[in-house]
Formats: sequence, C-alpha cells, structure tokens
Amino acid sequence: MTSAVSTTEHQGTPSLSDGLLHFPTSSALKLEPHLPPPRPSPSPTITTTNSNPNKKPFVTLTFATSLDSSLSLAPGVRTTLSGPQSKAMTHFLRSRHAAILVGVGTAVADDPGLNCKILSPLSSSPEGVGNGKREQHPNQPRPIILDPSARWEVSEKSKVIQLARLKQGLGPFIFTAKEVGEVPEERRAVVEGVGGKYVCVEGLKVKGEGKGEGATSRESFAWADVLRTIKEEGLDSVMIEGGGSVINSLLALEQAGEQELVDSVIVTIAPTWLGAGGVLVCPPRAVGRDGQPAPPVRLRDVSWQPLGEDVVLCGKILR
Repeated sequence: MTSAVSTTEHQGTPSLSDGLLHFPTSSALKLEPHLPPPRPSPSPTITTTNSNPNKKPFVTLTFATSLDSSLSLAPGVRTTLSGPQSKAMTHFLRSRHAAILVGVGTAVADDPGLNCKILSPLSSSPEGVGNGKREQHPNQPRPIILDPSARWEVSEKSKVIQLARLKQGLGPFIFTAKEVGEVPEERRAVVEGVGGKYVCVEGLKVKGEGKGEGATSRESFAWADVLRTIKEEGLDSVMIEGGGSVINSLLALEQAGEQELVDSVIVTIAPTWLGAGGVLVCPPRAVGRDGQPAPPVRLRDVSWQPLGEDVVLCGKILR
C-alpha cells in the first residue's frame, strides 16, 4: 500500500455527471486488509441476520484531518478536508459497512447525508462504455446518530431523510437516552416514515462545567452499550466518522487500555494546517496506577496510500 497510485487513477475524476463516485479497484484492494468481510447484496426476499458471532460489530474508526490534527476550523464549522479521490474512498468504505455513526453535533452542524454514492459494481464502466447505465451501489449503510438528549431537530428537510425518501440511502437509527415516547411525535413520524427509528440506550450522567451546586451535567453513552445495541440491531460492522468528541471518547478508552473496541483505523491526512482554535483529535492522556503517563497508543500493520493530494493511513491498534 506504500506504492503510489497510477497516473491514470491519480488524475481521473472520481465524480461522475450523475453525482456517483468511482473508486478504482486497484486502490480498493489495498484497503482490503483493514476492512470487515464483504457485505452481501441486499435482497427483498432475504432477511438480514448477524453472520458475525462476536458480541460487538467490526468497528472502523475513520476521519479526515489536517496536518495539525484538526477536524474543522472551529466547533460547529463545516470544514472540507478530503480531496475528490479520498472522498470517493470514504464512500467506498461506506459500501463495506453495515452502519455509519456520527454524533449529534455533526448531525446539527453538517446536516450530513450519511449514504454511499459509490458507483455500483454492476454498472457499466465510469467512462460510459457499454450500455451507459450507471447505478448507485446497492449496499447502503444504516445511519446512526448518537443523540443522548434527543436534541437533533430532524425534519423532512434533513438531508438524511430526503435521501432515504428518494431511496438513495437508509432511514437513520437515532440512539437516545430518553424513552422513545418522550421524543416529540413529529420527529418520530419523520424518522419512522423513511424506515428509521429512535432507539433507547441507557445513558450516563457526565459532569459538565462549574463546581458545587452550580455544576452541570449532560447525558452520554458508554461505548460498550452503543456497540452492543448496534449488534442487537443486526448490524455486523460500523464505521465511526465523527465528530471530535465521539472520536476522542473512543480513543480515550483505547488509550487507557480499558476496552478493546476499535478493529481498524483509516485516517485521511490533508496537506493543510487549520491553525489554533480547531476541533482536534486529541484524546486525554491516560495515567497509570503509579500516577505516571501510560504508554501511548500506537498502530501496527501500518500502510500508507496516496490519493490525489491526500495521504491515507491505515492500521490496527497495537495491543
């Protein structure tokens, strides 16, 4: 994977006239060691079952970052980092995962579509030879939004809902710590109308700002509960895309050696600095029982793949 992509692939335009994306097979093969098993094509006559006997789904942590480890210029500011080639890679990854997960902050700030826009392998070539027919990949990931307090005001205008209604994506599963009946009925109707639903997951109270009686708290989730619920929903794999608090909370558990949750890490590194004030991938430093800093987390089986002007880092967490 350390070899550069070919000149043709490097200069090719991955976005087609119909908005679908093409990711070269040669590049996809280099990612294979870091991916879950291929997903079967969906069939209306076959019920999806769990083929993975593990108690948790295969977890891929993937995100795009700047050279100074920033995800965005500032909290709540949508910042495009990936170039067209690495963007196509992200959508290829979505075709290989049963679910895609983001936090509520990302849902509110970015209004993401959370679908897969990769060209179907059954379509004609991206150059348009043959019968010229191009179709979207049939394997769409199930969007999962972590929304403990049910604060996302999802509506018919939300991109993920619009895409699901057009049959270009799936309805979202929204994980909340509230009882489903406490969620406003109009929101539930919107989500359920496209095949999604609210899912109640046991929440945790996390200390917020202030001290004493003025201290605040907020709802959060334990990652073990989130992943177990994903598995119980019949989803064997999930790619976790962000945002910053989601990524850092997951890495914090790996850093402390408390839980082994992440199976694969795929990071796109863009050739830019965002500067101070950005949203950083920077989990809290773990401290051992002796009060000294714990050994840092390191990746093994590392490989690099240039994609356009970006570089993609793949690896597994060394344990």
